[in-house]
Amino acid sequence: MDVRVAYQGEPGAYSEQAALEFLGPNIESVPCRAFEDVFSLVSERKCQYGLIPVENSLAGSIHRNYDLMLEHDLHIIGEYNLRVRHCLLALPGVQIKDIQRVHSHPQALAQCDKNLKQLGVEFVAEADTAGSARLILTRDERHAGALASRRAADVYNLVILSENMEDNPANYTRFLALACDPGPIEGSEQSDYKTSIVFSLRNEPGALFKALSVFALRDIDLTKIESRPIQGQLWEYMFYIDFAGMAEDQNCSRALDHLAELSPYLRVLGSYQRHSQ
Repeated sequence: MDVRVAYQGEPGAYSEQAALEFLGPNIESVPCRAFEDVFSLVSERKCQYGLIPVENSLAGSIHRNYDLMLEHDLHIIGEYNLRVRHCLLALPGVQIKDIQRVHSHPQALAQCDKNLKQLGVEFVAEADTAGSARLILTRDERHAGALASRRAADVYNLVILSENMEDNPANYTRFLALACDPGPIEGSEQSDYKTSIVFSLRNEPGALFKALSVFALRDIDLTKIESRPIQGQLWEYMFYIDFAGMAEDQNCSRALDHLAELSPYLRVLGSYQRHSQ
């Protein structure tokens, strides 16, 4: 039986593309209406994996998924950095000079702002990119285009009028693969792995400095830090950190033990092989 992988969005979404590229073309991709549904399907073991976006190189972090990681007892078992290439799609037979308006997610429209303005088209914001492709097909809109992935063109039998519509080519989205059980850690150099943790701190002077020092003192490279408010506790925060290395590595393990002495709450979300471009 094919491995079932949950993702948020419709068929043809960038999340589905990332799942197919990362986990292989033989998976059964399971579309979900909301990120909460992805976490639920994996938590209930109805899908072996879930793939969620956590940050975009241009737009920043997707905060809801950080909150959901705290709410669910799942493990990060991998990461994948998808190069986002926005394509201008249309119905077969339509030419680019026929396009009067372009449908897509607001973020995609913003990322293609300059190129779309050169076309002199109207921007129409929709819920998602793949849904925009489906919309122009179902409505038979012959004067409209959609910004979406190349896969969306295949899924909805649309033609690609122009590729690489994004104004900035350094457009990547980082995805995390989630599972109920931690992934196998195979023998590899420490630099090939990354660990994600979440922790809280007491509201006192120097608390964050002391917490970060446990890594600095051991020359452990921090690759990301994110803070999120704790629900119901005014001006209190959870801190999410990614660092180079495996939690089981002696140096990293000692840093985590040290951090545990300073933190009322500490959880290792997962150690996983980092994706190299």
